[in-house]
Amino acid sequence: MTVKIKKLRENAIIPKRATEFSAGADLYACIDEAVTIEPSQLAKIPTGIAIEMPKPDMAAFLFARSGLGVKHGITLSNSVGVVDSDYRGEICVGLCNVSDKPYTVQPDERIAQMVIMPVVLADFMEADELSDTVRGEGGFGSSGKL
Repeated sequence: MTVKIKKLRENAIIPKRATEFSAGADLYACIDEAVTIEPSQLAKIPTGIAIEMPKPDMAAFLFARSGLGVKHGITLSNSVGVVDSDYRGEICVGLCNVSDKPYTVQPDERIAQMVIMPVVLADFMEADELSDTVRGEGGFGSSGKL
């Protein structure tokens, strides 16, 4: 499968996988100067790219880079970013600093990873009743601690 990438800025870096079998392709900060994210603060970092999915039932999902999250407390502000197949604008990454120290994002730094996955384009129908299950309406914690 091929995903088309359009550079929106000359200094944008095309996403690439770190190893042959990496699930995600790294996204890079397309910024002219460093951006410091203070503790408990958010920042929207542009990547300088737009993408085109080969099929409408595919989407790009943005995830935190584990090294940034575990070592520095830098994660995505919306947990997982979703880039719909019909979106053609610039991909920006919302980052948040959940640590107690400032973190500075450098130009061209790897800031997130993008995974391409299929999606089910479901239709939704209102219903008066839903089928019964053993679990029923048991919600958070209803299946026990272990």
